[in-house]
Amino acid sequence: MVVLPIPARVPRSGYYRSALLGVLSATTLAFLPGHAWGQAASPSGSTPTAGPSAEPSPGDSKAELTSHPMDTGLRVPLMQKNMRGVRSAGASNEITDPGAFFAAPMGSQHFFGDWGGIQPWLTDHGIHLLASINEEFAGNVTGGKQRAYSDTGQVGVELDVDWDKLAGIPNFWTHTLIVNGHGQSVSRMFGDSIAPVQEIYGARGNVVAHLVSMYGETSFYHNRIDISAGWIPVGSFFAASPLFCDFMNVAVCGNPAPNKYTEGNRDWPSGNLAAIVRVMPTVDTYIMGGLFAVSPHAYNGGISGWSWAQSGLGKFSTPVEIGWMPHFGKNRLAGHYELGYSYDNSRYPNLYEDIHGNSWQQTGLPRRYEAGRNSAWLIMDQMLMRNGPGDTNGLLLMAGAMYSDGKTVSMRDHTWVGMIDTGKDWGRPLDTVGAMWQHFDMSTTAALQQESSKNLNLPYQDTQWGAVYGPQSHENVYELFYSAHVARAMAIQPDFQYIQRPSATTTFHDAAVLGVQFTVVL
Repeated sequence: MVVLPIPARVPRSGYYRSALLGVLSATTLAFLPGHAWGQAASPSGSTPTAGPSAEPSPGDSKAELTSHPMDTGLRVPLMQKNMRGVRSAGASNEITDPGAFFAAPMGSQHFFGDWGGIQPWLTDHGIHLLASINEEFAGNVTGGKQRAYSDTGQVGVELDVDWDKLAGIPNFWTHTLIVNGHGQSVSRMFGDSIAPVQEIYGARGNVVAHLVSMYGETSFYHNRIDISAGWIPVGSFFAASPLFCDFMNVAVCGNPAPNKYTEGNRDWPSGNLAAIVRVMPTVDTYIMGGLFAVSPHAYNGGISGWSWAQSGLGKFSTPVEIGWMPHFGKNRLAGHYELGYSYDNSRYPNLYEDIHGNSWQQTGLPRRYEAGRNSAWLIMDQMLMRNGPGDTNGLLLMAGAMYSDGKTVSMRDHTWVGMIDTGKDWGRPLDTVGAMWQHFDMSTTAALQQESSKNLNLPYQDTQWGAVYGPQSHENVYELFYSAHVARAMAIQPDFQYIQRPSATTTFHDAAVLGVQFTVVL
């Protein structure tokens, strides 16, 4: 675990330590199923970060410049798992792990500094506490079914505990993430249910504290084997990239569609009872597999996220992923390449067919059920030019594709290409600029069902994405943003998005959306 090199300013009394140990022990053990798993520090288990260089000392302006503003911290998803920052520990060939970086948009900075010395003392005792506020305003200036605008936002709190430092228990970590949100998606208001332009929306179950994750980690054999278990969002480990949430569009932030909208892979802010094992054969490769409970309910863990023992559990999704994290040339241009596959052993109704292969709407016969659901993804990013020491300090090209079973999921595939860079060339090294194109193909089976509804003069059936306004085929989204560092741990991001064929139909005109995002880590 990399610790901020800040001298403690709060007395390290045995009273404070004992009190904290008692409270954290009770909180953690009360919610971890069975026994807790911990971690020495898992590259797949850390918050998005630009690598070890992303941990400057608060107040050190020179160190601050080593941090990349793309480090998203308490944005969606708050605890995005990734493999960045992995290094070899010299001749021992140990897989070293930077631990939980809790990277804010401006690195490890907090708007209120070190909280009067409290933050350094907590960090020195293995307690990492982070709170963040995110607000997003967006509105379509043209197109869609109507002109609309919406403000959405979220307050999040993350607590990560290194039990080695706190209680002398080696290789043992626990992670907890709780959020509260507000607002509604402006995309739904102007008629697009496929690629909402805001990454955060909804009241998170209309509860004060919605549980996103609560789990533990442990590692073995010089960190080459890492195990996590507890309440975990699938996308915190699989099909993940810390670059995704630089963009506001939620179809890619914090994980790409369509997987995160399916029952077996529901993602942030929905957790799942899960166990995950990651093995690193070499310092720049990994193999990872997980077992996640599939919830048949609309909300995993109920609307609050705290109801782990829901009825109907018994089916599982089993994602697997292999990754390669090379560095090229004398400038060590970082690359990240992921190939994954997931299988959900549940049974799901065919979107169109009855038991004889005809339209179930037309015949009135029972629907055909498909055994199992498959999905796959390929995600990559590569640094083309470096302008700082971290793994994301430079001009980055990113691309990927995700596929899902079109017989039971209305979106068949999703592809994207994007580029991201910092503002170092114009004297703004903590700013970020980016552009992305996304393309969505809806499934043929869904289109057949929608044509059937149209021919029979029946209402269109809602999909995993929401309301349908006509037979769906494909949609394109173009996004351009500039994130400006305006104060310590604070960023304002103007954003423009253009949506071709909203809701993947020709029912509405193309929509142009202007937005702005405000993020501050307290």
